Amino acid sequence: MAKLKETWRQKMVSQTKKNHLPKVSAVEGKMTKKWGEGTVVIPSPVEVDALMKTVPSGKLITVNQIRGYMAHKYHATFGCPITTGIFVGIAAKAAEEDIADGKRNITPYWRTLKGKGELNEKYPGGVLAQSAKLKTEGHEIEKDKSGQPKRVKDWDKKLVKI
Repeated sequence: MAKLKETWRQKMVSQTKKNHLPKVSAVEGKMTKKWGEGTVVIPSPVEVDALMKTVPSGKLITVNQIRGYMAHKYHATFGCPITTGIFVGIAAKAAEEDIADGKRNITPYWRTLKGKGELNEKYPGGVLAQSAKLKTEGHEIEKDKSGQPKRVKDWDKKLVKI
């Protein structure tokens, strides 16, 4: 019998359990060239999703803020940029599944921006869909040279305090 594919919401939970997340590790080997000395926290996808869920309409958060929050919470030097980014993407896909299932209390993933207020092309529907959702909440979107949505105007003045 074929194994049923996990939903994104199930992946969020299974990744947390399977990888025993969150966990803090020493930065070692080749990683020190890029990230320096210290410790790194790999947060759990469930925690990333929960933090994203706290951002109210009209406010924004960046992946870097999430990383900083997790580093502070777990007394690490920094939060892992790779896994945090992956878990933000999983939260976004899980939220879209929740919308399709008719759920109301979904994670407003479109309020989570990349480091410099940039929109995330990896979200469901890409930057056009994220831009549309942000515009309905009153945000103005700046475009790149080709006319594609790029970042939220004055994004840094709209960040949530965490």
